[in-house]
Amino acid sequence: MSRSAHPAGPRHADVLPEGHWTAPATDLNALDEKVWSRTVTRDAAGAVSVGGIEVARLAEEFGTPAYILDESDFRARCRAWADAFGADADVFYAGKAFLSRAVVRWLKEEGLNLDVCSGGELATALDAGMPAERIAFHGNNKTTAEIERAVTAGVGRIVLDSFQEIVRVAHVAQGLGTRQRVQIRVTVGVEAHTHEFIATAHEDQKFGIALADGQAAEAVRRALTLDGLELVGIHSHIGSQIFDMAGFEVSARRVVGLLAEIRDEHGVELPEIDLGGGLGIAYTSEDDPREPHEIAKALGDIVTRECESAGLATPRISVEPGRAIVGPTAFTLYEVGTIKPLEGLRTYVSVDGGMSDNIRTALYDAEYSVSLVSRSSDAGPMLVRVVGKHCESGDIVVKDAFLPSDLAPGDLIAVPATGAYCRSMASNYNHALRPPVVAVRDGRARVIVRRETEEDLLRLDVG
Repeated sequence: MSRSAHPAGPRHADVLPEGHWTAPATDLNALDEKVWSRTVTRDAAGAVSVGGIEVARLAEEFGTPAYILDESDFRARCRAWADAFGADADVFYAGKAFLSRAVVRWLKEEGLNLDVCSGGELATALDAGMPAERIAFHGNNKTTAEIERAVTAGVGRIVLDSFQEIVRVAHVAQGLGTRQRVQIRVTVGVEAHTHEFIATAHEDQKFGIALADGQAAEAVRRALTLDGLELVGIHSHIGSQIFDMAGFEVSARRVVGLLAEIRDEHGVELPEIDLGGGLGIAYTSEDDPREPHEIAKALGDIVTRECESAGLATPRISVEPGRAIVGPTAFTLYEVGTIKPLEGLRTYVSVDGGMSDNIRTALYDAEYSVSLVSRSSDAGPMLVRVVGKHCESGDIVVKDAFLPSDLAPGDLIAVPATGAYCRSMASNYNHALRPPVVAVRDGRARVIVRRETEEDLLRLDVG
């Protein structure tokens, strides 16, 4: 549900109504496997480990805040998606969720393709060795330079997002003496049940070409006439953090309807359909995400049924999970600093990070879980709000959760399910230094994205 903006900013400090938060867990030391990566455990002495390494040791070696990424879990999720969709479909990891050269290599090794949406993401993909034909290039306003680089590299598809881009890509491809494989992104008029900023298939937004008023059909007509383009399919994406498959069913029905119109008008059956990504993950115990095999079967059944009804051959399906792969595989490790009880309200727990390493709570009203991970505790629960150290009242990491009442400065707490959109949307607000990403696997830890330094900040400041 969206909120109206307050002129002075979100009123996060308002007193919450009774019953707004979830009741405390029976055991505050328990780690819900739904929200934590698969190798996270707590031993009998209370120490939490990931990939066989205690988090206290990780904090000592790499500092806090830090993103701790479970490489084994990441790879296992890649394999699960690849296995679920099989050889007759394509899985493109959505690089915007989190991308690094190490991640690109993991994707390549585990058999996934890669979706990028900027020149920087494309550069990372190519530098790390992802075959260009396994890359899809998205974006609502690709520059000519970005298009030239993508076409020159030989990316497997460019997703066209506007009438101007149809001409732009065709002109570049023709100038380079090639035909570029493309899909057309259409907005199908499906409003996903999600935050307004991450719903992407209703007409009143910046992405895609609307089915309404025949705009998508006209885009197809233009693309089919241009020598520089090879139109191979239709692309649709209805939003993010979605648990209900009903929106995908409506989207698939409308996209297949467009495929039937294309066949009837042009005598062409396009061979591909991309239903995007946006499948949700568990941020809290209340979330109930679907497994990849369930998603694959549901989408496959929907497309097959609609194509049979329209008398079309079933096209090759592709999907673009990003958050669903990397989101659950990482947590952010913080050290507790100031603890400020507010009688009758809650206790504010300040950590050594904040909105510079996780903007999602302020931006989307996102919900998160949090646990004490440097030790166990038998103390009773206290209602807390985990906040950062930035100069904003909206600098909130976890709005409302329960932690042991003996929490103290110096304790380590961790926020799970921060693998997606946290490091990739991190900032230098207040000249904060963006945290490192530490990959952990089989008792070994290594930095795959290093912590920024003050020298990094000053090197960019050429004034």
